Amino acid sequence: MSISETEKKRTRRSPEERAADFDAKIEAVNHTIADLETKKQAAVSSYDEKIAAARKRMKVLEEKKAAIFAPKPKRKVRKTKKQKIQDILKQAQKAGMNPQEIAECLGIDFEE
Repeated sequence: MSISETEKKRTRRSPEERAADFDAKIEAVNHTIADLETKKQAAVSSYDEKIAAARKRMKVLEEKKAAIFAPKPKRKVRKTKKQKIQDILKQAQKAGMNPQEIAECLGIDFEE
């Protein structure tokens, strides 16, 4: 089994053929870059969504903080029955009624 001399010899490729190999490799790298760019855009959009959610939470917290420092509405004062009657009598006296007139209006016999 002997290999002839012509079979042993390497055939030299032309510069165009060698350049074609590099073009294929360049195309593969460009494809890899494109894939990485899409992954990058997906990651960026994911982080943008996370940032937006964090800003919403921050806004809610700021509103709660502002509510803490906001003046509270005045409470309605509850009065007992005795206090209400006293207020009614004071208003009647301010209107110019004396105790006898107030008693007459209420239908009560008032004796001094």
